[in-house]
Amino acid sequence: MKVLIVVDVQYDFLPGGALAVPEGDAIIPVVNELMEKIDFVVATQDWHPLDHGSFADNHVDKRPGDVVDLNGLKQVLWPVHCVQNTHGAELENRLDSQRIRKIFTKGTDPGIDSYSGFYDNGHRKSTGLAEYLKEHGVDEVYVAGLAADYCVKFTALDAVKENFKTWLFVDATRAVNLKADDFDKAIREMQEKGVRMLKSADI
Repeated sequence: MKVLIVVDVQYDFLPGGALAVPEGDAIIPVVNELMEKIDFVVATQDWHPLDHGSFADNHVDKRPGDVVDLNGLKQVLWPVHCVQNTHGAELENRLDSQRIRKIFTKGTDPGIDSYSGFYDNGHRKSTGLAEYLKEHGVDEVYVAGLAADYCVKFTALDAVKENFKTWLFVDATRAVNLKADDFDKAIREMQEKGVRMLKSADI
């Protein structure tokens, strides 16, 4: 059984949003096409409280891009984004959300960030995604969404750790690229850990 995991296609990660991923909106038509090809679809949604520790505004004299220690983990600081019950946290309206069977929220604990759709960054608590997929007989995971160098990467890596055969649609993701080569580094890291790459036209 195949599943398509649509990662964080939310207003704040799209052009004009609080943490915009360059060309992030370009993936929406591709993701919609993929949802027609893979009919078991779930999504993840960044869902932060306003006092989240990943927000630069919640640290004295810190700016987005700075790195701090957050409860024992290295944490990149971000602009305030995807705050619970705000427009920026909503899934983008052009996404064919009717095809999504279940949405898994993440980043809800102010003391730890959650890039992966499966676990927080310390692997301290599960979102329930792995258990849900296994209950439904899923053994193949296909990943699309935002952003390739953070939430998409860690979702794909955790899928491998959970013993799913895992693919990434390279034309259905974009990267933040805090550094110019972050996208390429993320692709290489995923490949080294067993994530296979394909394009939407390949299925």
